[in-house]
Amino acid sequence: MKRYWNLLALEPLLARLSLIQLIAYFGAWFSNVAIYTLLIQLHVNASTIAFVAALHFFAGVLQAPLSGVIIDRISPKKLMIFLTITEILATVSLISIDDVSKLGWLYLLVFIRMGAASFQFTVEMSLLPKIVEGKALQYANEIHSIIWSFSYTFGMALGGAVVYYIGTTYAFLLDALLFLVVLSLVLMLKIEIEIKKNSERFLTMMGDAFRYIQREPIVMHLMLLHAVVGFTAFDALVVLSVEHYYSSVVAVSLGIGLVNAFRAIGLTVGPLLLGEWVNLHRLKFLLIAEALAIIFWGIVIEHFYLSLMASVLVGLVTTTLWSYTYTLLQEHTHYDYYGRVVAYNDMIFLATGGLVSLLIGFLVDQQFGLGVIASLLGSAFGIAALYYTWIRSHYSLKEIGNQ
Repeated sequence: MKRYWNLLALEPLLARLSLIQLIAYFGAWFSNVAIYTLLIQLHVNASTIAFVAALHFFAGVLQAPLSGVIIDRISPKKLMIFLTITEILATVSLISIDDVSKLGWLYLLVFIRMGAASFQFTVEMSLLPKIVEGKALQYANEIHSIIWSFSYTFGMALGGAVVYYIGTTYAFLLDALLFLVVLSLVLMLKIEIEIKKNSERFLTMMGDAFRYIQREPIVMHLMLLHAVVGFTAFDALVVLSVEHYYSSVVAVSLGIGLVNAFRAIGLTVGPLLLGEWVNLHRLKFLLIAEALAIIFWGIVIEHFYLSLMASVLVGLVTTTLWSYTYTLLQEHTHYDYYGRVVAYNDMIFLATGGLVSLLIGFLVDQQFGLGVIASLLGSAFGIAALYYTWIRSHYSLKEIGNQ
């Protein structure tokens, strides 16, 4: 933990961005419980829940090709201000959803809200390699993953309690207030990073980035490897498991919050235990460990308390996998292409998460058990371990911090 505090003390811009991330992510997960609880209160089917979960990802997929070019051309602070205001307006508008006939409006608001959140994430992640490099960049990504997990833990847990005691409307209002705090912090932010003036057209810059990726195939392989973490897009599976198995034990909103909170405990602790340990050689063992943890969760998913314990194991490896593979991509990408490559990487990652969410809904409709579905998702990490072994046998990867 000391290495993170030291880095934040040395890099004040990174520290301010981290505080903004902490509050923004807390707000995002806080109201997510309200959205899923609202869907269950409206008595929608599994496919609808899965579709809403997928929308959280697909919004980022569609804007990614343009966002990468925009990030490489426009001031990050201006972008962050615009995106935060968009999140505030979309969050407040969710209050108007009170009937199943307004599902189309809900879809649109979730799409806009998560598109802005995804864009904001890409802006911030494209800044990191311009602030720090090498091991410091890995630590910065680990700090981000810990913040995400911490926000996920308390956002989901507190969101579940707030929804249970005072309802979804107040949850959305409180969430909007959190984004107002984010907006005030962004307005005070000083980003002294030069944005290169580029007179090229959007399509020309996009094409140039694709040609760069073709010239450097290792970049695409690292994108695909990172995208495997998208198979942990379990929101729909968690909501359905609470509705099917745990509703007799705990209220739906509290159940959603608790299962996600226990998984996020693992997400938060993981980088502290594994961040210094992971390297190029050991990465394949983390992929195998994730596969086994998810399969174990699938085996015990019908049992509430065992499921909570298994959720911790599932989260334990996830954030280290995410941060290490993300750092590998950043370290193997040329400075001039950071914004576009990060955006395209997020597009592939989010597309994976969205397709996984739709797959969950489809398999439930086909009468697959939730435990079987979880085990199938876990097996993807076993395949990823084989894929990573192939990558290492065909390409020379640079260990982080040893360039």
